[in-house]
Amino acid sequence: MTRHSQNKVKEFIDNLLLLNLFTVIFFAIFFIFAVIMNLNGVFIFLDFVQKFWNPVIVPLITILIISSVVIGINSWLKRLWRSQGEDI
Repeated sequence: MTRHSQNKVKEFIDNLLLLNLFTVIFFAIFFIFAVIMNLNGVFIFLDFVQKFWNPVIVPLITILIISSVVIGINSWLKRLWRSQGEDI
């Protein structure tokens, strides 16, 4: 795999994760709105959230959390390897 194609794959994954982040933020705001509307007696928005919770929202949140953990571990390992290389 060439350097150019690796950069394109990384850019595509970064864009996909950014889209995932904004989708999770949108659903969080919509959920807050749905709860407020539910308190006011309008149940359709919370029903919509409950309908899409397991098939859509949970996987999006899972992808967001897993990608954050992977990026954190990757950053930690890079720092660890750099500090070991400087000791030699």
